[in-house]
Amino acid sequence: MTDANPCRCGWARSGLEREYHDTEWGVPNREEHHVFEMLTLEGAQAGLSWETILKKRDGYRKAFKNFDPAKVARFTAKDFDRLMQDASIVRNRLKIESTINNAQAVLQLHKDGTSLSEVVWSIVDNKPVINRFKTLKDLPAQTETSKKLSKELKKRGFRFVGPTTMYAMMQAIGMVNDHTTDCFRHAICAKMK
Repeated sequence: MTDANPCRCGWARSGLEREYHDTEWGVPNREEHHVFEMLTLEGAQAGLSWETILKKRDGYRKAFKNFDPAKVARFTAKDFDRLMQDASIVRNRLKIESTINNAQAVLQLHKDGTSLSEVVWSIVDNKPVINRFKTLKDLPAQTETSKKLSKELKKRGFRFVGPTTMYAMMQAIGMVNDHTTDCFRHAICAKMK
């Protein structure tokens, strides 16, 4: 591979996927709105392709007020009806309801003196896990850690947070580095804290 076309994880095929892979996936990120965004987008992705969600990402950001939990938590029935008509997002009743519910759960965490980011990152002792998978088929769909995170978030009132969805979020926000070892991003992300 050349510098112009480096070796990447096999799932990053389209231009949109490559851009996301090369700049964001696997990068440790603890920013509260970003963690809430990825929780939402990974839940929305269930049953769909990640490319579909990436294409709708700007629509999600607009529809859900840049993933500000305080704003989303105040959404009314009128807002819900508006979202159900919004073709720029996945118009799934349960997924939209879960986003509003999860925003309210985030605010409850804040009232309890913690944050979504703190709860999520505490599952890995606030340190990214550096995996060394050689091929995509080696990557797990879920782990004991993602099961633990799923259970913890469900206990705190979150929805659409199953173990597979939580593992995808963990990959997205860099809690785990699942770039394959031949991917140029593996070493880069492994140095990030």
